[in-house]
Amino acid sequence: MPGPNPIEISLNETERQALEKLANGHNTQQQIALRARIILAAGEGKPNSQIVRELKVMMNTVRLWRSRWVILEPIPWLELKAEERLTDLPRAGCPSRITADQRCQIERLACEKPEQSGRPISQWTNWEIAAEIKKQGIVDQISARHAGRLLKEADIKPHQIRYWLTPSDSDAQFDLKSSDVNTTYQQAPALATKGEKVISNDEMTGVQALERKHPGLPLRRGKVERREFEYIRHGTLSFIVNFEVATGRIGLVSSGPTRNELDYLQHIAATVAAEPQVSRWHFVVDNLNIHQSASLVRFVAAESDIPADTLGVKGKSGILASMKSRAEFLTNSDHRIVFHYTPKHASWLNQIEIWFSILARKLLKRGNFTSLDHLQAKVLAFVDYYNLNIAKPFQWTYKGKALSA
Repeated sequence: MPGPNPIEISLNETERQALEKLANGHNTQQQIALRARIILAAGEGKPNSQIVRELKVMMNTVRLWRSRWVILEPIPWLELKAEERLTDLPRAGCPSRITADQRCQIERLACEKPEQSGRPISQWTNWEIAAEIKKQGIVDQISARHAGRLLKEADIKPHQIRYWLTPSDSDAQFDLKSSDVNTTYQQAPALATKGEKVISNDEMTGVQALERKHPGLPLRRGKVERREFEYIRHGTLSFIVNFEVATGRIGLVSSGPTRNELDYLQHIAATVAAEPQVSRWHFVVDNLNIHQSASLVRFVAAESDIPADTLGVKGKSGILASMKSRAEFLTNSDHRIVFHYTPKHASWLNQIEIWFSILARKLLKRGNFTSLDHLQAKVLAFVDYYNLNIAKPFQWTYKGKALSA
């Protein structure tokens, strides 16, 4: 005998669109997508037997979600989305065997380092924290899956880590230094009209010349470019790069196998010699020791007509006595060459870091270099391309607390 007549379902256009989105969505849970297809088919007037055949589901499943959809039909004071009407109702289940106090102990344990429990690992896994819960006698039995579920409910994620900005109190002069750097960026266009140049300068070290051992497969319709994982390593190069803040162009680029005091001094000297018409140079740099070296002090003194015999003895007396005294000399705004140092742990204030990320994304990440000379030539070619087609001043939005005040 035929079964009872199925519950009739009438869908308006809004409901139909919402159900189709659920049925075809890549991120929709499979059971929700299936239920959406059932309601769509029912809304087309198809009998239950046809829906069972087409969707390969049980008759009771079709009857259940037909009735559930009608029961949860929107009420004026209760707005339910289509997905909520297709979600399982809460189930009572068996009472929890883990008390609130035990949950607090488990959460406390998850927030501690595993070393405190004698485990030589850096972070908890569900299996290891479940074992430690039983070892400490918090509960007699608990599975790794159950332990993970408890942590998820508490929004505790021992398997994840993220970097954060080092507090500004790591450098007592953070506000002063960041204000100086930001002010220098803002004044760069005006300084350029007076014959002064603002250069953001830094090094990119250990750039690898990697050659793919086998040719890749090219991009085509429906297929992304594919690359074989093996490579040949031809060594590394270090690049010292100037970014001209006012124009956004890349200036002098030096490269070589090392990045030491002599390399940096030669780069700065070559930069200054290339444009003798510049009346004053402003270099924004981080706190690396080669940016505060004795040889750099001697060079700046010579360019500023300061006698060498007034500088003192390195490591003993005078301006050359320490890194601090050398940095104070190099930041003197009366000199022809002035250095502006970013605060400690704040090299992100140096605009050249933005350009380094552009270089990495557009060339280095997917580049194929057959030798160090090839790597160098590719980087220099990219610099020419960048200056011709992409270069423009960065829109610097960070102002710093002191400058904002």
